[in-house]
Amino acid sequence: MSNPPEIQALRFGRIVIDNVAFNRDVIIFPDRIRSDWRRRDGHNLALEDLAEVLESNPEAIILGRGLFGRMKVSDDIRELITEQGIELVVLRTEGASKAYNELRERRRVVAALHLSC
Repeated sequence: MSNPPEIQALRFGRIVIDNVAFNRDVIIFPDRIRSDWRRRDGHNLALEDLAEVLESNPEAIILGRGLFGRMKVSDDIRELITEQGIELVVLRTEGASKAYNELRERRRVVAALHLSC
């Protein structure tokens, strides 16, 4: 497996991954980046918003809740993910980005990051 994508910079509404800037919420898979991640209900994460993430068979999922932490992750979603034996890390996006960069070469990790509020 080649090196998973690396987050190089982050600010409100913008992230740089492998020298490419993205201005929309992203999902970072070990082998690709989805640059148009949208949630069914905006700031309330629904299980269907993570379907592609779960199908990718990750060892860990990192959720970035926004720079101010406004995206909500329900207890039901947290339980469903951990019951599948997947490590779940839920942080504001700045912390989530750091956690992703620390884990990306050691584990099969997917990061779903909300870039604004």
